[in-house]
Amino acid sequence: MSFALKPAPHVTPATSVPLVMRRVLYALIPATIVYTAYFGWGLLINMVIAVAAALAAEALMLRARRRAIRPGSADASAVVTAILLAFAIPPLAPWWIPALGAGVAVSLAKHLYGGLGSNLFNPAMVGYVILLISFPVEMTQWLPPVGFDPSVQQLGFWSNLNYALTGHTPSGIDIDALTQATPLDQVKEGLGQMRTLDEIRLGRLFGFYGGRGWEWINGCFALGGLYLLYRGVIRWHIPVALITGLCGCAAALHIIDPSRYSSPGFHLFGGATLLGAFFIATDPVTAAATDRGRLIFGAAIGAITYAIRTWGGYPDGLAFAVLLMNATVPLLDRYTRPRIYGHF
Repeated sequence: MSFALKPAPHVTPATSVPLVMRRVLYALIPATIVYTAYFGWGLLINMVIAVAAALAAEALMLRARRRAIRPGSADASAVVTAILLAFAIPPLAPWWIPALGAGVAVSLAKHLYGGLGSNLFNPAMVGYVILLISFPVEMTQWLPPVGFDPSVQQLGFWSNLNYALTGHTPSGIDIDALTQATPLDQVKEGLGQMRTLDEIRLGRLFGFYGGRGWEWINGCFALGGLYLLYRGVIRWHIPVALITGLCGCAAALHIIDPSRYSSPGFHLFGGATLLGAFFIATDPVTAAATDRGRLIFGAAIGAITYAIRTWGGYPDGLAFAVLLMNATVPLLDRYTRPRIYGHF
């Protein structure tokens, strides 16, 4: 009797890089819908441009490294990098902002270190920080949420697309009349003018905890993060440690002086906290590999983010905190390795 044998491998892996990346994209769908509802079509436009630029950069770098283009670009890692970058970019941005950011993220932060699995720094955050430092004006043109002010005109899809491609707003409308400071910006500027938090939060831009609309978007990020935890894509250590580190610092100083230091709820639902906690800091390539290392890694990101938000020059320092802690990962992995059984 003869048996038909298939070639190795005989055991199919339970997961793969493309599957993990698809699950990350699925987890971002609720936030994408809510973001678009509050801030218009700009996010989707930025996503399309960033994905196209990321895939083009991926193909060029693979060709330059003499690697096969199709297998190297089919894992969707470049797409995830572009989508995460698009969330960090203002919805009203010229086309070259997401294109440049995605191109830099994939070509320099990813392939310069050897490609997927070899990069030291989170590619999306590298692209974002380079854009933020190089083009501060374009990176601060945030739209107010829908319903913020009836007198402020909301851009439709074609008007938003026209601005992204040509830089022209509808006739008779100046770009400064469309954009608005973010809640984190307003808090930092207001405190610099010696106003109290109660006075600053009287504005209609603020919701119950964070910024109007932003608290719902962050809630969707948390929902997507729970899905990733359920599917086993990420582990709980980094999100819990990051949130604890950030909210712990915020709670301590808020108790001391609530008129000068924002509450933990504001920091949790303001800015990119939950996007960073579940989708950025948990990147398996650039995060710590041990359980103790993950706890230290996440807590330090939370504490550094709070320090930059409170005393630094940028309203939200999560990207800088992630990159700083990315550099410490080899050291964390070295000194937090679990003890081998039978060895002291």
